[in-house]
This record gives sequence, C-alpha cells and structure tokens, in this order.
Amino acid sequence: MIYQLRIALDGVDPPVWRRVLVPGAFTLDRLHRVIQLAMGWGDRHLHVFDADGVQYGVPDPDGLLEVRDELDTRLDSVAVKGSRLRYTYDFGDWWEHDVTVEDVAPADPGMRYPACAGGERACPPDDVGGPEGYRAFLAAYADPYHPEHAAMHAWLGRAFDPAAFDPGPRTTLLRRMT
Repeated sequence: MIYQLRIALDGVDPPVWRRVLVPGAFTLDRLHRVIQLAMGWGDRHLHVFDADGVQYGVPDPDGLLEVRDELDTRLDSVAVKGSRLRYTYDFGDWWEHDVTVEDVAPADPGMRYPACAGGERACPPDDVGGPEGYRAFLAAYADPYHPEHAAMHAWLGRAFDPAAFDPGPRTTLLRRMT
C-alpha cells in the first residue's frame, strides 16, 4: 500500500509543507530520508519520530536518548489513514514536523515510489536557528539595509528564494535513494 503523507513544518509562516507518496513497507529510517530529501534538509543532525507517545530513531549507544530502533519499524506498523506522527530534526534548532497520513491506497503500477506530489515554499537552511532564527534570517536576507544583510548572504553562500518550491527535483532525489 502507498501512504500519502503531508509533512508540515511547525513554527513558520507562511507554511512550508510537502506531500509525498511512500510505500507503507518503508521503515522509519527510510521515511527519515524521504523527509530530509523532500523538505530539502541536509541530514546533518539527529532526529526522532513520535508515534502515539513512542519515540523511534537511531539507538543511542550511551543510552541518553531512549528510542526504539527505526530500522526495525515499518510505517504501516505505526500509522493508518488519519494518523499523525511527529518528526523532530536537529535537537539544537528543534525543527518539528507534523506528518499526517492523508490517504492509504494501492500502488499505481505506472508510477514509481517514493515521489513528491506537491508542497509549498523553500525549506529553511540548516543551522539557521530554528523558527525564530529563520524569521530573523528572512528579515536580514531580504532587506539590503538590514545590518546583518551582508553577513546572512555570506553565511548562506547561495541564492535563496523562500517562496520557491518545485516537486520535480525532490522526486528525482527521492528516486535515487531506492
């Protein structure tokens, strides 16, 4: 079965979200990679899933973070249509994502999965400082008279359009992961 997921980033306005189609048999570690690629994150930080109060992630060898192993957990074992999961990325910036199972349907034989079926707005840059830091970044980045304008452009080192999003390149990246 194919799960249609809507992944929405909390704490940013206007909303940043993605719609992805993934096999229910994907383990949560594969879903983590889907979220990273679909959103546009750099996969440089820790993460954790929360499904009905149970946390899943990469087991901590020191036992500081108690999680069930995401490698051993399939999406279809923790979610059904209408379910909501929480996905937290980067425990410093604390990016929280609301993952909603919008639909569960048989696979279309003419389609390849995973796929990015839609979304809006660019993902914030990694290490920008969470939602508050992102708001400050956007203000400085957009205003040539802001005292941090040049520093933000230099820090990012690339062009950035917060309104831009194209699902095509995201789907290409997703297909390369399989």
